[in-house]
Amino acid sequence: MTDVKTAAYQPLRDSRSLFLPLRQQRYHLRMWGRPEDVTPERPALWLMHGWMDCGASYQFLVDELARLDGKDGEEGPQRCILAPDWRGFGLSEGAAVDSYWFADYLADLDALLRHPELGLADRGPVDLVGHSMGGNVVMLYAGVRPQRIRRLVNLEGFGLPRSHPEQAPQRYAQWLDEIARPTSLKPYPDLAAVADRLRRNNPRLRPDRADWLAAHWAHQTGPGQWQLLGDPAHKHVNPMLYRVDEVLACWRAIAAPVLWVEGADTDISKWWGHRYPREDFESRLAVVPRLQRERLAECGHMLHHDQPEVLARHLHRFLTQPD
Repeated sequence: MTDVKTAAYQPLRDSRSLFLPLRQQRYHLRMWGRPEDVTPERPALWLMHGWMDCGASYQFLVDELARLDGKDGEEGPQRCILAPDWRGFGLSEGAAVDSYWFADYLADLDALLRHPELGLADRGPVDLVGHSMGGNVVMLYAGVRPQRIRRLVNLEGFGLPRSHPEQAPQRYAQWLDEIARPTSLKPYPDLAAVADRLRRNNPRLRPDRADWLAAHWAHQTGPGQWQLLGDPAHKHVNPMLYRVDEVLACWRAIAAPVLWVEGADTDISKWWGHRYPREDFESRLAVVPRLQRERLAECGHMLHHDQPEVLARHLHRFLTQPD
């Protein structure tokens, strides 16, 4: 009996890698299309990934968006799409620190949108998508720089449970203890093991997509040893408490239309239990001025992996709506 091997995933749109100097670091991003493709009706589309992910993770969504612009499954008109690797993830350099600060993501995004080497700074407001951690970043950024965003999409960037000042001594102590200990990520013997890890994390991820993504999610560090492309310092707790009132002040200041998308099978109680009930999140989302919502069936937290076809349809409709 012959084993049947899964056909390799074949991207519809090829990207190119760019490395940019940015805030004393070397940042990596993927670009589909060209800056010359940008028009007022089709602005640059930025896709910001979540924690322990990378920009290449959006390839499946990019391909489905291209099919919607084309005919009979073929690629349609080019749109300039960019997906950076956040600092310390993917092929972007990690900071020379032992912990990461959330405000730096805002500063990195701000610098990326106006980076002179990309040629996009004078081409008008952008469309901005963020998943999970990236969703939290883009929501804050859109309130801080509302004039720079035309459309905003938040893919399950729920935020965090409300913190209280009394938690500060324990949080600082935890942070000090963690940065005093060596931190590492688990190695893998080959890319097949990395792909298996991806599918164990998310059983809905198709085998061909897991195999393709594994090569962008890890790199070889020696014979029979592959390491995830993420700085282990990301595992350290943030010493600063999550101040919900400040977050909501930013959310209220968002001027762009916002699309909130979640998976029907996402259960936030498995992350935070009773510390962050669903009604708390709903009250936060209610402050966003121009909000639309979508819920994807048969889909969990990794929406762009589980249902890229369905997600692309919602994004395409939202991004092409008249002002």
